[in-house]
Amino acid sequence: MTKMNKSYKFRLYPNKGQTEKIIKTFGCNRFIFNIMLSDKKKYYEETGKMLNNTPAQYKEEYPWLKEVDSQALSQSHQDLNAAYRNFFKYKRGFPKFKKKGVKDSYRSCVINNNIRIENNKLRLPKIGLVEIKMERNLPKNAKIKSVTVSKTKTNKFFAAINFEYEKEIKQVEPKTYIGLDFAMADFFVDSEGNKGNYPKFFRNSQEKLAREQRRLSRMIKGSNNYKKQKVKIAKIHEKIANQRKDFLHKTSRKIANSYDVICVEDLNMQAMSQTFKFGKSVHDNGWGMFVNMLEYKLIELGKYLIKADKFFPSTKRCSSCGNKKEMKLSDRVYKCPSCGLEIDRDLNAALNLKQYGIKSIQGKLSFE
Repeated sequence: MTKMNKSYKFRLYPNKGQTEKIIKTFGCNRFIFNIMLSDKKKYYEETGKMLNNTPAQYKEEYPWLKEVDSQALSQSHQDLNAAYRNFFKYKRGFPKFKKKGVKDSYRSCVINNNIRIENNKLRLPKIGLVEIKMERNLPKNAKIKSVTVSKTKTNKFFAAINFEYEKEIKQVEPKTYIGLDFAMADFFVDSEGNKGNYPKFFRNSQEKLAREQRRLSRMIKGSNNYKKQKVKIAKIHEKIANQRKDFLHKTSRKIANSYDVICVEDLNMQAMSQTFKFGKSVHDNGWGMFVNMLEYKLIELGKYLIKADKFFPSTKRCSSCGNKKEMKLSDRVYKCPSCGLEIDRDLNAALNLKQYGIKSIQGKLSFE
């Protein structure tokens, strides 16, 4: 049996009193993060050292912090310390102060069964039993580890339940292989010549989105109509995100069920969007999210995802003879000067990725 970690996200329906408590927890979480960050910053400027402060130190001066879940404040403390360590160790950017409404959420860990599901309701510390829409049940042997409560800009509440469970995973002997090459226009081209045909949800909604944003720009900032219009725009973005996730889940499930080994390139999507100025196209199709979905689905099935090294010349290499040649971004057909092969550039790359996957598996794994 293998221990697995997974997270399911469910819609919450808190009553008026519970809604107020959840929003208060968001505020306390944000406050403790910001005040601790401010004190750390001052201490570092004065001494050059890191201040080891904790939420408990502030509860006497700010007694209303005791009214919310202490674990939520503790998790905020851990997030701040992790951000500080990343700054000093990896130079990833100094921690930023949290702003109201940017990302309203808090995380709480399970201690003494304080978070549990009772009669299709979720019990949360200091909140009580909250109505929850359980579209699917947790595995029978699931053990809840933590819950992240969040509020969207469309004023919907969600609970992401992180749980641990045991599952028997039998590794599959690889028989079917496929290579997937990322394609800006078609999402991907596989080694069998099929295209991903991503529906371009954001592009299709751009005109409607621009129209609603123009209306917002003509309204008085802070007015009731302004707030309503912001929610209307947020609903469009939310629909786009939901459409994208639905497409990616269905596509990744279909591919994971069909093949034993899938090989993709290890791409830096953020760098690609900035370098080639394809930001909208790259962020719209969600390739990184798609690869993550593929990975965990394949692991559960005992199958394999192979990520080709970013220096692997999938585009420059001839899939027939192995010869390499330079390719411009505008070159859509690969013409091999050695063997004379003429093939679509993306299909050629996908075939090379498939070969990479086959060689990787044969070199690393053995089956009795």
